[in-house]
Amino acid sequence: MNPDWSTDPAVWSYGLATLAFGAFSIQLILGRRGSGVGGLLLAAAVLQAAWAAASLAHAAADGALAWNLARAFDGLRYAALLAFLSMIRARGSVGGGSAAGVGRTRRLPAALLLLAVIAAHLLAPPPAATAAGGGAGALVPALLLGTSVAGLVLVEQVYRGTPEAQRWNVRPLCVALAAVFGYDLVLYSDAALFREVDANLWAARGVAHALVIPVLGIAAARNKDWRFDVALSRGVVAGSTALVASGGYLLAIAVVGYYVHYFGGSWGKALLTVVLFAGLFVFVLVTFSGTFRAKMRVFIAKHFFPYRYDYREEWLSFTRTLSNPGTPGSIRERGIRALADLVESTGGALWTRDDDGAYVQVARVNLPASDHVLLASDWLPSFLAATGWVIDLHDLRRDPAKYKVERMPSWLLQFPAAWLVVPLFDGEELLGFVLLANPRVKFELNWEVLDLLKTAGRQVAGFLAQERATEALLEARKFDAFNRMSAFVVHDLKNLVAQLQLLLKNAERHRANPDFQRDMLATVEHAVGRMNHLMQQLRSGVEPIERPGPVDLCAVADRLQRRFGTGRDGLAFDVEQGVVVLGHEDRLERVVGHLLQNAIDASGDNPRVRVRIRRDGAEAVVEVADQGVGMSAEFVRERLFKPFQSTKHAGMGIGAYESQQYVSSVGGRIQVDTAPGVGTTVRVCLPLVAARSAVAAEGAA
Repeated sequence: MNPDWSTDPAVWSYGLATLAFGAFSIQLILGRRGSGVGGLLLAAAVLQAAWAAASLAHAAADGALAWNLARAFDGLRYAALLAFLSMIRARGSVGGGSAAGVGRTRRLPAALLLLAVIAAHLLAPPPAATAAGGGAGALVPALLLGTSVAGLVLVEQVYRGTPEAQRWNVRPLCVALAAVFGYDLVLYSDAALFREVDANLWAARGVAHALVIPVLGIAAARNKDWRFDVALSRGVVAGSTALVASGGYLLAIAVVGYYVHYFGGSWGKALLTVVLFAGLFVFVLVTFSGTFRAKMRVFIAKHFFPYRYDYREEWLSFTRTLSNPGTPGSIRERGIRALADLVESTGGALWTRDDDGAYVQVARVNLPASDHVLLASDWLPSFLAATGWVIDLHDLRRDPAKYKVERMPSWLLQFPAAWLVVPLFDGEELLGFVLLANPRVKFELNWEVLDLLKTAGRQVAGFLAQERATEALLEARKFDAFNRMSAFVVHDLKNLVAQLQLLLKNAERHRANPDFQRDMLATVEHAVGRMNHLMQQLRSGVEPIERPGPVDLCAVADRLQRRFGTGRDGLAFDVEQGVVVLGHEDRLERVVGHLLQNAIDASGDNPRVRVRIRRDGAEAVVEVADQGVGMSAEFVRERLFKPFQSTKHAGMGIGAYESQQYVSSVGGRIQVDTAPGVGTTVRVCLPLVAARSAVAAEGAA
């Protein structure tokens, strides 16, 4: 027993090889389906596991029996691999017919060659065993070198003999076996030159051969005619590829360090330190680089698998990104990231449909903000709703006619890094779309990518629709709480009414009493104050029963001017005469009065507020502008017209919500133009009614 076996690299190398080849053999056995040329590959895998186990025993115990078994299994596995390659070569292609046409005249030399291979391995000396003179110590490594060359020649013939259309299937097999024979070529060349097997090269042989197992697994999965029903995880292939790339990189650094150490003179140690530090620094940069990882994923998907995506892993990752509350950002930002990760994009922006049916930007990741509003009738929403396409903006720039438009919309030009437009459908309804940025690496769009993006877009739309439904449910619950609160308010009002009724009842008898008069005034003052307080807590949301009719906005403006204009020099009214709209006079006065009060409150001690009423085409526009504190775009988009959202200390956030609901119910809309520190302009746009029609309607009544 070797006393230092636990620290011997050969023990660890062949131990890992035993586990790897053993697991690969079990996978092939479980996936075996009937007979076929793959039986030789299965035999080679089992023999490789036995060879690695015998070599492990020799490395740990240094026994003659273990070494003889290792040599025997090494020769048998070599023979199985060469026979496997010969069988494939005789068939003419990977997916060709059978080997029945191989003549007996070819079988005899092939059998003799395989026996020679086995015999050569049986004579192989153990590592670092020096032979005397130039006898077997030089001859045996030369024979083993010949078997490696024969393997490389067969690999080349198999690859060249496979038709171009089928080389995709055979490429992983050729790469893997070329690596096995190539390593042994170096091992036996060194042994023939120095007449001994280098102990370090022999120690690394086990793990070097085990590294090709994932590639052999890919070859077995691609070639169904080998009768294996196996699958290989892309994570295993990616890990193996990263391991091989890292090993090659570190090997290059070691070679440079070796040269600097022995030929660097007095600068040797200093240069060696710099080289090692630079190598480690570059290695860390590459390892943690998103672009490098993206290139590796694309390379593996393109060269090792028939499909670009491992759909199970992609969908699990996609769902985790969307549904995990621990992921940074809102559900909207997570939706952008989930779609971007599918195509190696660096970010994106999300547009969704608002309550008015227009599409506005609601979230973004690594793309600039945009306040551009798209109506449902605009080209992009209409085209997406009609076709359901994923739009390649690079293709749109080259051939806009393909997308039924004369040129690329100007608002898209503010996104020079934009790449794809992915529609988000909730059922048959276009809920919104995502604008994705350019990918980290060159990314080929094909049917598979487009189909995956469409399906993923529907998944994101489902999450967004669920978010909207949840918000609506929360609002309904808030209104339930609001209704419960109103019951307490009604109770307080009942008490106040009772106080006033008692006051009226006693006024007839005590009206001339000065003390009663003082008490009456105090009671009335208290009741008014209490009712004002209750009115601040409660805002009526009851819709009017009567149908909308013609309303002269000039009369509404006169009442508001008398109500708000007293003592305020900064309030100005600019009213165009004869502007008549459809609505309810009291409700419209309440809407404009709410906007006017908000403008005054936002303007501080010296308000400068302007109210303007004018015609604009078929609409009447009521414009309330101030120079106050203003609002952020996020507040306007997310909170202004949502119930129970207010910036006022005593406000309940009902006024703006009630105003928008009412204006929308009579066919109008509210527009807000604001910026922090600049001021706010609110426009109420309502359907216009001709003054003559209004007079005629009044006469008919």
